Amino acid sequence: MADAWLPGAGRMPARQDGGALRGGAPRAVWLSGECDPRSVSARSAAADLLKEERPPHLVWHPGSGDVVQLVPVTRAALALGLPAGREGRACVQILVVAQSRVPFTGSLLIGVEAIVAWLETWGVARRWPAGPPLPSPQSYHALRSRRDWARGGHFGGSQVPLAERPDPGGIDIRRITGPDTPVAPIPAPRSPIGEPPAASLLLARPR
Repeated sequence: MADAWLPGAGRMPARQDGGALRGGAPRAVWLSGECDPRSVSARSAAADLLKEERPPHLVWHPGSGDVVQLVPVTRAALALGLPAGREGRACVQILVVAQSRVPFTGSLLIGVEAIVAWLETWGVARRWPAGPPLPSPQSYHALRSRRDWARGGHFGGSQVPLAERPDPGGIDIRRITGPDTPVAPIPAPRSPIGEPPAASLLLARPR
């Protein structure tokens, strides 16, 4: 049986996780911590997430290769939010010490292959059913297709149904899952819902 803890990763076990997983296709979700990798380490980012009670499974610093694991892969993590974080036989949430406006795949990716190979032992296929994540801020209006999500594989946080996140930005998916990764066209964003006229807002206010 695959190890629920990534070999070689530091461990900072969370006191609370998202509970039992509900089954379905295994998947991994890539998130960005919106912190500067030049001044923030994986351990300090992990410690902050524990204090905020929103631990992912892994915190990874792509420049140093340091990885800290907070939640075993057999349990749901909390960085993504529920209920999406409980969907799948595995739903591995990987928070990268990076910023969505500066895609982390434009820099060193030390240790990425070890992470992806470990994900494969949990059945996470090297595919991106929703295509490459949109860059921020267009990613706020990503489609978040439940049909794509149901297929399993790799996703950006901006592609997860019901998770209104903009991260990880316009990353190069082939730098994560390899040069043979099929690349679907970048999906068009949803049209943002327009703001109601000012007069409507005034009328809508309770008296």
